[in-house]
Amino acid sequence: MRAFLRTLLICLLATAAALTQENPPKGAVVPAPDNPLSAWNKFAYGRVKDILLRSAEKVPEENYNFKPTDAVRSFGQIVGHVADAQYLFCSIELSEKNPAPKIEQSKTSKADLIAALKDAFAYCDKAYDSMTDASATQMVKLFGNDAPKLDVLTVNNMHNMEHYGNLVTYMRLKNIVPPTSEPAVQPPPKK
Repeated sequence: MRAFLRTLLICLLATAAALTQENPPKGAVVPAPDNPLSAWNKFAYGRVKDILLRSAEKVPEENYNFKPTDAVRSFGQIVGHVADAQYLFCSIELSEKNPAPKIEQSKTSKADLIAALKDAFAYCDKAYDSMTDASATQMVKLFGNDAPKLDVLTVNNMHNMEHYGNLVTYMRLKNIVPPTSEPAVQPPPKK
């Protein structure tokens, strides 16, 4: 049952990532036939990384403290939380101690949060770049449970998409079009 649910989750995540944009972002890794599971996971990560960075860059500095209610994080806190989570999940996959930079608690400016998010993604890039389907099956501890390394990065992708959903709501409340709702850039006509 767990294997079925894991496979279903991977398929849903891969489909969602593929459907959110017609053309893959520049530099995206298109899944390779020799490592289809880890390649799809990396492809989904590249997509969500792109839209999270574009969201962070698109929102004006004055909206980084915005929160719809006092019970939720501000836009900037979500960006910091996502950055912190990259270190959490990817350090597990890399079998390293979590650097735990506490970005959500220590950074408030747009520039600092974007720089921290880029650094966090650069850290996570190592985990996604080094994974193969063979290494994806190695077991590690995730929140006290045994899990394959692939699942750790899948949960990271799910967590990233969960918080992209939060950011979309915040952007919509401020009349900002989220990256996944922007019109697709059409290539110039062939002559």
